[in-house]
Amino acid sequence: MKIIIDSNMHFLLSISVSLFVGLMLSRLAKRVSLPAVTAYLVAGILVGPYVLGSLDVNGFGFVSMADVKSYSVLCDVALGFIAFSIGNEFRLSQLKKTGKQATVIGIFQAVFTTLVVDAAFISLHFIMPDKLPLPTAIIMGAIASATAPAATLMVVRQYKAKGPLTDILLPIVALDDAVGLVLFAISFGVAKALMAGSIDVLSVVVEPFLEVVLSLLLGFLMGMFFTYFERFFHSKSKRLSMSVTFVLVTVAISMLKFEIFGIHIAFSSLLVCMMLGTVFCNVCDFSEELMDRVDRWTAPLFILFFVLSGAELELSVFTDGIIVLIGVVYIISRSFGKYFGAYTSSKYVKCDDNIVKYLGITLLPQAGVALGMAMKAESLGPAGAIVSSLTLFSVLVYELIGPFLTKQALLKAGDIKPEGKVSARDIAKKEKESL
Repeated sequence: MKIIIDSNMHFLLSISVSLFVGLMLSRLAKRVSLPAVTAYLVAGILVGPYVLGSLDVNGFGFVSMADVKSYSVLCDVALGFIAFSIGNEFRLSQLKKTGKQATVIGIFQAVFTTLVVDAAFISLHFIMPDKLPLPTAIIMGAIASATAPAATLMVVRQYKAKGPLTDILLPIVALDDAVGLVLFAISFGVAKALMAGSIDVLSVVVEPFLEVVLSLLLGFLMGMFFTYFERFFHSKSKRLSMSVTFVLVTVAISMLKFEIFGIHIAFSSLLVCMMLGTVFCNVCDFSEELMDRVDRWTAPLFILFFVLSGAELELSVFTDGIIVLIGVVYIISRSFGKYFGAYTSSKYVKCDDNIVKYLGITLLPQAGVALGMAMKAESLGPAGAIVSSLTLFSVLVYELIGPFLTKQALLKAGDIKPEGKVSARDIAKKEKESL
C-alpha cells in the first residue's frame, strides 16, 4: 500500500498539528503559571526540524527550515495584525497622558541599549578579533535595541493586563522598533563602510530616514482609505471583513521595494500597519468595538505565528561554544541596557514608581524584528553569518524566558490581577442558569 500526500494535504496537516500541539501545551503551561506564548514557542520546537520533523513524516512536523519558511506568509500576515492592534494604543486621548513620557523613554532606552552592547562587543572584538569582527560588533548593538511587540501584546491580552505600566508599555514597544530600524540602518551602513573602506551617505542616512517616513505616510494613506470605505457598511461581520481586507492589502503593499536615482526604497510592514491602526482608531468612532472583534478573529493566526517562530529557532547554535559565550555577553549587556535605560529615562520623566521598577523587564523579549535585521546582515558575508547565529541564540533564550518575565513584571506592578479558575464554559453555564 502506498499513501500519497499532496502539497495541500501537507499544508493543512502541518497547520492542524501546529495548532493542536500549541493548544495542548498551553494547558500544561497554565498549570505551571507560564504564559501561553512560551507554550506556543516550545510547541514550535517540538514540531520543528529537530524533533517531530526529524522523523521525516510529511504533515506531522516541519521536516526542514525550508519547510518552515514556506509558511512565512502566515507570519507576515500575523505581524501585520499584531502591528495593527498595537496601533490601537496610540489613541490621542491616551497619548495626551503618556505620549511625552513614552517618546522620551522609547528613544532613550533604545539608544542606551545600543551604546551598551556596542561598548561590550567592541571591547570583546579587541580580545578576540578573529572570532568577532568589528562590523559584527557594531551591528549587534543596533539589533539589541529591538523589542518583540508580538510576545508583549500576547501576554497583555492573555492576562487582561490593565494599568499605568501597560498603558505606557505598548506605545514604547511600537516606538522602540521604529527607533531600532533607524539605528540598524545607520549601523549597517557603517559596517559596510568598514568592510569597503568608504562611507555611503545614502545607505547610512538617507535610506533609513526614507524608510521610516514613507512607511508612516503609506500607513496614514491606507488608514484614511480604510476609514472611508468602512462607512459604507453597517453589519458587524462586513465591517470585520473590511478590516481584514485592509490589513492584508496593507501588508502586501508594504512588501514593495524599488530604486529611484540609486536610492533603495523599502517599507517596514510593522510601521505601516501600526499607522493604519493608529489612524483608524482615532478617526473611526466605533473602532474600539471593531478592534475587539478583529482580536478574536486573529487568535488562531497568532498561535500559528508563535509555533512557526519556535520551529524557526536554530538549536544548532548551541554546538558552537564561542557563539554561546559571545551570546551570553550579548544577553547580559542587552538586558542591562534595556533595564537601566528604561529605569533612568522613566525616572527622569517622573513616571509612577512601578513603571520605573518594572518597565525595563517587560522590554526584554526579542524576535521578529531582530531576526529580520539579522537576515539583512547576512549580505555582509562571514561577519553577517556571525550576526545571524548570535541573534538566533539570543532570540531562543529571550523568547522562552521573556514572556514569563513580562508576566511577572506586570503582576508585581499590579496590572495583572490574580484571579480564581474561571473558564468560558463555567461563565456560559452561569448565564444559562440565570435565565
